Amino acid sequence: MNIITHMKKSGGKTGQILELARNTGVLSTAEVRSHGIHHEYLRQMCAKGKLVRDGRGLYSLPDADVTAYHGLAQAVKAVPKGVICLLSALRFHEIGTQAPHKVWMALNRRAARPRARHPKTRIVRFSGKALTDGIDEHTIEGVQVRIYNPAKTVADCFKYRNKIGLDVALEALREFLRGRKRSTDELWKYAKICRVTKTMRPYMEAIV
Repeated sequence: MNIITHMKKSGGKTGQILELARNTGVLSTAEVRSHGIHHEYLRQMCAKGKLVRDGRGLYSLPDADVTAYHGLAQAVKAVPKGVICLLSALRFHEIGTQAPHKVWMALNRRAARPRARHPKTRIVRFSGKALTDGIDEHTIEGVQVRIYNPAKTVADCFKYRNKIGLDVALEALREFLRGRKRSTDELWKYAKICRVTKTMRPYMEAIV
């Protein structure tokens, strides 16, 4: 039985919304509207304690299993075309000591600036293979979240060192190289894509 059929059998608009929330983890107003349900139901359900408003246009169940990466799931719902990058990707991969207060996301240079105010995001513009390569998908609270892999993230840190600080990029590089299952070949692959091979080489040689 697919989700739509099951929702129809669950009875009423409220039942449909609850089923959506269970299946999506973080529910957006746009998703509710796409099923022909007026957003007023969301306000009423929040008033009755059946839903919790996470931010503008974002909702979840009161008893939802919230993880340490809840903000990433929220950000992807708010900015569907974004990819988690830089400091937020480092945090997810447990590389370095960064604890960003905003969710760092990569967007195409030509994409419109997101209007979402919650969660707080820091948008960085990528293009070409630097945007499309090195993306892994992870399920966080039922939400499919696209995140750059560790090697790509380290290369990105050197490319955007003026935004995040060279010290952050060096810390990420050192911890990446200490990882037993992490490949330097993979790192060089993304360094070429990000055009930072010359920048990274002396630091690589010094650490290795």
